[in-house]
Amino acid sequence: MKAGAACISRKRWPSLADSEVPIPAQATPVQLFVTCLVDTLAPQIGEATVAVLEQAGCLVAFPSGQTCCGQPAFNAGFNDEAVVMARHTIDVLDATEGPIVVPSGSCGDMIVHHIPELLADDVAYAARANAVSKRTRELTQFLVDDIESPARVRSEESVAYHPSCHGLRNLDLGTQPEVLLGDIRRADLGDEAEVCCGFGGMFAIKQAAVSGELLTRKLDAIDASGAGVVCGGDLGCLMHLEGGARRRGMDVSFNHIAELIETEGT
Repeated sequence: MKAGAACISRKRWPSLADSEVPIPAQATPVQLFVTCLVDTLAPQIGEATVAVLEQAGCLVAFPSGQTCCGQPAFNAGFNDEAVVMARHTIDVLDATEGPIVVPSGSCGDMIVHHIPELLADDVAYAARANAVSKRTRELTQFLVDDIESPARVRSEESVAYHPSCHGLRNLDLGTQPEVLLGDIRRADLGDEAEVCCGFGGMFAIKQAAVSGELLTRKLDAIDASGAGVVCGGDLGCLMHLEGGARRRGMDVSFNHIAELIETEGT
């Protein structure tokens, strides 16, 4: 979908079939894959994502059958279980139309790269998985590259940006978040700017000592930067950082980038 595509705004979360707003024939629906962590622990990020997309002129649908994409099981080596969840995710998303937008680099990476790998030898799913992969976009990627949205982060505080490893290294997200951050006052994390925060899902459990050391380094850099806000594109990283910061007594806010983008009424 290009900038200026004919889309309309509508209420959040229900499926398109539940919308009372007339949908023009030329409208392109955007499917929100909200992720388990957002749905369970931080629904405000999902709401912020919908608000940002609607402000950009998109019609947002929420495929109600979505569950976990299978990433935790895949990362832990439980491939059989991951395949079951991957098939379900493809069943749900392949039945929809338009771009699939994910407010998470890690879940986006799972759908774009790892689900097609898991299902590569599955005659019933391989082609469908590849089709869904090609439609899937991480939020900042979609806003900047696909629709050239004028949306920008607004903050009165100095903001440090933490790029998640999956987004930065697996989805090649770099310039997109920078464009959205615009000309706000930035806090410099120096040599630690692109270093892992130590979360990595199961990594933080299985390699607790290494994870803790990475977290300490990242928090030291945040503290030294004078940042009032740390933002990022993955809730897992943000929760990990915030937990460490709270234990230290640091006075810093942690927000998903969607929460900081200025929309009408904010």
